[in-house]
Amino acid sequence: MPFISRRLRAALLVTASATLVAATLPSPVPLGIGDPLFPHLGNPGYDVRTYDIGLTYHGDNSKPLDAVTRIDARTTEPLDRINLDFTRGTVRSVEVNGLRADFAVTDEDLVIEPLGRLPAGVPLRITVRHTSDPGGDQDSGGWLRTADGLAMANQADAAHRVFPSNDHPADKAYFTFRVTAPKDLTVVANGLPAGTARHGADTTWTYRTEHPMATELAQVSIGRSTVLHRTGPHGLPVRDVVPTADRKRLEPRLSKTPAQLEWMEKQVGRYPFETYGLLVAANDTGFELETQTLSLFERSLFTGAGHPEWYLDSIMVHELAHQWFGDSVSPQSWSDLWLNEGHATWYEARYAEEHADKPLERRMREAYTRSDGWRAAGGPPARPDAPEPGQKISLFRPVVYDGSALILYALRQEIGASAFDRLERSWVRKHRDSNATTEDFVRLASRTAGRDLTSFLDGWLYGEKTPPMPGHPDWHSATPAAQR
Repeated sequence: MPFISRRLRAALLVTASATLVAATLPSPVPLGIGDPLFPHLGNPGYDVRTYDIGLTYHGDNSKPLDAVTRIDARTTEPLDRINLDFTRGTVRSVEVNGLRADFAVTDEDLVIEPLGRLPAGVPLRITVRHTSDPGGDQDSGGWLRTADGLAMANQADAAHRVFPSNDHPADKAYFTFRVTAPKDLTVVANGLPAGTARHGADTTWTYRTEHPMATELAQVSIGRSTVLHRTGPHGLPVRDVVPTADRKRLEPRLSKTPAQLEWMEKQVGRYPFETYGLLVAANDTGFELETQTLSLFERSLFTGAGHPEWYLDSIMVHELAHQWFGDSVSPQSWSDLWLNEGHATWYEARYAEEHADKPLERRMREAYTRSDGWRAAGGPPARPDAPEPGQKISLFRPVVYDGSALILYALRQEIGASAFDRLERSWVRKHRDSNATTEDFVRLASRTAGRDLTSFLDGWLYGEKTPPMPGHPDWHSATPAAQR
């Protein structure tokens, strides 16, 4: 999903009564929280508590949706202006704490000027009436047009292509979705259903999350879908959303989820959310995505030929593992991405070893052979190179998948399987529903092992070259030139 650079936009709109008029604010500028990989993403000065997102879909997935986004937040410093991340939609009006506010759009920021300076520590309710446009480049993320409707793919910086937000995982919040669509369509979103209401030819569907969520994990599916229900461990409600025509064909694949949930709970502890399931979308995305409580899968992955059964199982476990690693425990910055993808790859490989006789050691040895080349091409796991302009998906490169799972293998070799398992359980318990950094992981690993592991892990996390593998002095990483 390519990264779109910010470009200055000149259109400044303010609503006065029922008429849109132009208004110019003095020097609105885009802000950011200084993420090393996405420096303009996120905004300082406030902490979002909840999003209430209303969307009206008119039955044509090439046309903009009407939308109202309500954000409840609290200021963390005095603010003369409020910046939100937003692009690919038209802003019609903005209110701050019930009062109409001037606003401007500059680059990919919506800059709001409230009536008077806001002190630190006060409640903040922002209401934005806008459109949400599924048109444009589908590879840049945000809305995905499916054969019969829409779904979302917001990782890493595309949620603000759908709704105004503080679009960075460091500011997690609770979500409510209220989606109105023609009555013959089905709407599903993150969290649990909170009711439906019929309005003539349309139905409004409401969903709420019971745990905070990063904006990049938001999911709304609109289409001719069937929702399949089953039960997971401890009575966990499991729901899958599939194209109605594929219901019977996909059932044998989807019925594996409860057992996979049980397996993951044996590894790291109880599932962290209120529900889980798969959203199978009729779109050839080329990727799968761990949207919280409802992982996105492309239909062709399960219906096409060529993928062995064990491979499909391991990909399902990869996205399931993300519910603990990446969703419940979210990265503080995008340079901590290795904690998401390294762990999901680790449990994917562990599952394949236990259920399909695919030795973990063999996979890790192959990764070790290629590791120096991956580091040369994309940076070390915990200090990855920024994605190329227009090629956002290049951030998701081998060094943050198998190259990062290799760090976990080395750590287990160094501290032993028992200590490693305690570390994993402690990690997801200590940081549940919050954010964590690479430094947090190193500290907890050291505490669990009973000794300082900083120097041991430093080379694995930040080194240009891959350190020696404990217990395997015969392993060697090929030079980048030799891997071509």
